[in-house]
Amino acid sequence: MRAAIFEGPGNVRVEQVPDSEIELETDAVVRVTHAALCGGDLWSYRGYGRREPGARVGHEFTGVVEAVGRDVRSIRVGDVVVAPLTFSDGTCEYCLAGLQSSCVDGGVWGEPGHDGAFAEAVRVPYADGTLVIVPASLHGAPDRVLPLADVMCTGEHAARAAGVGFGMTVAVIGDGAVGLCAALAASRHGAARIIVVGHHADRLELAKRFGATETVQAHGEEAVEAVMSSTGGVDAAIECVGAQLAMETALAIARDNTTIGYVGTPHTVSGVDLASLFNRNIALRGGSCPARSYIPTLMAQIAGGGLDPSPVFDRVVTLDGVPAGYTAMDEREALKVMITG
Repeated sequence: MRAAIFEGPGNVRVEQVPDSEIELETDAVVRVTHAALCGGDLWSYRGYGRREPGARVGHEFTGVVEAVGRDVRSIRVGDVVVAPLTFSDGTCEYCLAGLQSSCVDGGVWGEPGHDGAFAEAVRVPYADGTLVIVPASLHGAPDRVLPLADVMCTGEHAARAAGVGFGMTVAVIGDGAVGLCAALAASRHGAARIIVVGHHADRLELAKRFGATETVQAHGEEAVEAVMSSTGGVDAAIECVGAQLAMETALAIARDNTTIGYVGTPHTVSGVDLASLFNRNIALRGGSCPARSYIPTLMAQIAGGGLDPSPVFDRVVTLDGVPAGYTAMDEREALKVMITG
C-alpha cells in the first residue's frame, strides 16, 4: 500500500510500504477514506521535534473498518469510523477519567511501530477504546466529521480548560484551524464576546463564521494594546499557537483571577512568567487533547445540525498530493488540507 513518509525537514514523500494488518487481537485495520493535515504536522516539517526520517505521518483520519481482531467487541467490519489523534485502550485509570491522551498503553499515530493517517490503511491498536462509529446520517459528510479527529475537539478542550462560560469575554490567540474551532467552542459555551487575534485577514474574516464577535489583526504589544483598550482584560484567554509571543500575549490580556487555556504544542515556548501567574492568581490549564472523550458529544451535535466545523477546510488533495499539501500549509496558502483516498 502507499503511505506518506517523513524523510526530513521539508521532505515528505509518498512511498510503497507493507500493508497494514492485524497484529494483536485488539486491533482493527481501517481503510482510510479521508485524512487531514494539521498545523501540528508542520512542526517536524519545519525541523522542530524529534521525528526520525522514515517515520509515517498524519494523525487525523476517517475510514471504513476492513478487519478486526478476535477480541474486538464494539467495532465491526464495514463500520464507518473516525479516529482521535491518539489511540488508547479505554480501560486504564486515565481513560476511565476521560483523559485518553494520557493512556498508559496508548500512543500517537506515526510513532515508531505505528501507522500514520496519510496512508491507504491504518492498523488501529485498541480498536474498542479508540475508534468512534460515525452515524449513517453523517456518512456523506467527511468535512464535518473529520475535524473531530483533532481540531474541533482541541478547540473544545481549550475552551473547557480556560473555564469559558456564559456571558464571558474571551480572547483566542491564533487564527489557525484550532483557533477557529476554539472560537466555535467558546460560542457554544455561551461567551458573549469572542475576540480572535491573528495575522491573516482572510482567516480572521472566516473566524466570524466560527463565532468571533471581534478580530484583531496584530501580534505582540500591538495585539495586547488592542485587546486591552477594548476590554480592560479578558475573562478567559485561549492560546492556540504554541509560541512564546502567543503565550506572553495571553498572559498580558488575561484579567487577574482568570484562566489561560493552552493547547498550542509548545515547541517554541521557552518559559512562562510564573511570578506573574502567582501575583495575579492566574491559572494555566490545558495540554494534549483527549479527543476520544469529546467525540461522541460533539458528533451528536454535528449530526443534529447544531455544530459545523467544516469551513476549516479550504483545499483538497489526493494521497499523492500530500507533499503539495504540506507546502501549501507551510507557506500559508491553505488553512487546512483534506486528503482523499
